[in-house]
Amino acid sequence: MSGVATATRAWVDALAGTKTQVRDSRKTIPGLRMLQKYAVRIGGGVNHRMSLADAALIKDNHVIAAGGVVPAYRAVRDAFPNIPIEVEVTSAEQAREVVAAGATEILLDNMSPAAMAGIVAELGDRAAFEASGGLTIQNAAEVSQTGVNFVAVGAITHSAPILDIALDFTSEK
Repeated sequence: MSGVATATRAWVDALAGTKTQVRDSRKTIPGLRMLQKYAVRIGGGVNHRMSLADAALIKDNHVIAAGGVVPAYRAVRDAFPNIPIEVEVTSAEQAREVVAAGATEILLDNMSPAAMAGIVAELGDRAAFEASGGLTIQNAAEVSQTGVNFVAVGAITHSAPILDIALDFTSEK
């Protein structure tokens, strides 16, 4: 958990002075999700959903299966009218369509900073935006300048370095 908190803090520091927050994902070690999400908060990050019951995340496969981003959003909204829904988009057109349909949380997947900035400038008063895919500590500041509200960083939980602790005995002389 020390590694998770430390990795999160590195992202928080990289985003310092911006409105962008680092947010975890559900990509956690089995059995340790609650502890890892707590460690993210200790490191200064914010949590995404704890489980599938907390919020819906409409991904690319859902969009394809439903026949488009708006039908996917409407299917989930109709079935679960009170659950928060985040919709993954891969283009400005998809973002426009789903925001017009009522979505208020949009995940911008594997987009360039320029593409993200254009979408946020156009739709930022109607939705919150999360950047995902291709994010590194080195490009964190550039991504935050696009105006996104969050950066999704699964690596803070699934790839955090461990704290190497050992108990070594020595002989007393």
